[in-house]
Amino acid sequence: MIQAGKIVAARWEPSPHFDARPYPGQIDLIVIHCISLPEGQYHTGAPLRLFGGTLDTDEHPSFADLQGVHVSPHLFIARDGETTQCVELHNRAWHAGKSSYQARDNCNHFSVGIELEGCVTEAFEERQYKALELMLALLLQHYPAIGPQQVVGHMEVAPERKNDPGPKFDWPRITRFLHQVPLSTA
Repeated sequence: MIQAGKIVAARWEPSPHFDARPYPGQIDLIVIHCISLPEGQYHTGAPLRLFGGTLDTDEHPSFADLQGVHVSPHLFIARDGETTQCVELHNRAWHAGKSSYQARDNCNHFSVGIELEGCVTEAFEERQYKALELMLALLLQHYPAIGPQQVVGHMEVAPERKNDPGPKFDWPRITRFLHQVPLSTA
């Protein structure tokens, strides 16, 4: 259930990295990402600290290029399937960066961003897929303009810069699932 921009089933850990959407009623895309900090290491808590603006970039040498980076997804799904919401859905999270989809630039304006804890070279966990499917079902039912074709990877909206969620992400599974979700009649 979604109430006042928040998914009831998700833990709330707000990010300061968001702003108002320029077109609030126009949410018609979901962008799936992956992140691990350090790369390939899990359960560190570092992604949520990055999203929350509290990551100490001196904590690990690989974090140096994150100094001053302001990024946030709407949702983060950990390896164990725990889902954390960082930005209310009606607000613009800063997840896609320089991006374009179907001849529209700046996908942050009209999308919901979902980060999976992971990296492009490793498979995702079954618990993550289950949590992702729950989130996708809620979003597709809540936003009638989002259909199965409007669920994409970061690599589809920023192909020159990004390759996530990567070749290990099970797109056939998610595509089958999306075609089974009853769409909203709202």
